[in-house]
Amino acid sequence: MNPPPLRIGVVSPLFESVPPKFYGGTERIVSYLTEELVEQGHEVTLFASGDSQTSANLRPMSTRGLRMDPECRDPLSHHISMLDKVAKEAEEFDVIHFNIDYLHFPLVRHLGLRGVTTLHGRLDIPDLVPLFDQFNDHPLISISESQRRPLAQACWAATVYHGVPENLYSPGNGRGGYAAFLGRICPEKRPDRAIRIARRAGIPLKIAAKVDKADERYFDEQIRPMLSSPGVEYVGEISEREKNKFLGDAVALLFPIDWPEPFGLVMVEAMACGTPVVAWRCGSVPEIILDGESGYIVDNEDDAVKAVERAAAHPRLRCRDAFEQRFTSSHMAASYVKVFRRLAKRQLRPVIVA
Repeated sequence: MNPPPLRIGVVSPLFESVPPKFYGGTERIVSYLTEELVEQGHEVTLFASGDSQTSANLRPMSTRGLRMDPECRDPLSHHISMLDKVAKEAEEFDVIHFNIDYLHFPLVRHLGLRGVTTLHGRLDIPDLVPLFDQFNDHPLISISESQRRPLAQACWAATVYHGVPENLYSPGNGRGGYAAFLGRICPEKRPDRAIRIARRAGIPLKIAAKVDKADERYFDEQIRPMLSSPGVEYVGEISEREKNKFLGDAVALLFPIDWPEPFGLVMVEAMACGTPVVAWRCGSVPEIILDGESGYIVDNEDDAVKAVERAAAHPRLRCRDAFEQRFTSSHMAASYVKVFRRLAKRQLRPVIVA
């Protein structure tokens, strides 16, 4: 006998729509998960921006994604209002899945809500240690084992890898003859490395990436001068529908990060397109990439150049197979449902502060 469907509240950040129009990793995963949960028969309510597109019950918490709203001056105010509305509807859900970092922790504790939080960002920040010591009873989901290491004492319920809809991307042939860089222009993503690697490997490089305001100076001073190098093309921020061709036509995806990346969704997207990933041994990379199967893990630029040269002859269906076996949205949703069912049985009481 199949277990009954769950009533799930999903709380998304309001910075981007669900799914986002352009860049937006957290909101994209929220969308993939929400749609798959609905497909599996669960009753899902999504708290998100009003311009979101979903088959779940949408609770619009802002008119549109706040990053694209020129009238928004204080995004925090919108999130506080959302939490108040979530609290008022909390009794309607078996479990509430939060994706907004730790903003809701006091609310969950003091109202005794059945909540679980997926942490999407980096956790190697000293300020977080006392916070997670204080809220050491709130269930958390990590998106890689690497991500949770700085806060090993936290209340980890599971690690669930991100997943992408199986039919969203199809394998390409790599005949574009270029290496790809996709994501954000920022120091920790190391687009400078990508440019040097491609030049040394004698292969063109296409960079599809957004530049946040916080990184404009880095872009202008460090990266823009390198864009005049022969074979380097900066195409800017691209939409999801443009990714398949961009990644599928590439010989390899360059992922030369210089920080403890919690997951790195673009690696999975490349695998879904049959494109091998050349990635630095950093953060979650060794968990996501199977060296020699879905790509190549490297430790320096010399090794990266050799890996790019090998990528041209890499069996692309191996990358696709690795994606289908581990990183589809159906795999992701099934893992989340296991956690949700376990937490839905918990008997919670509000914490009374004297």
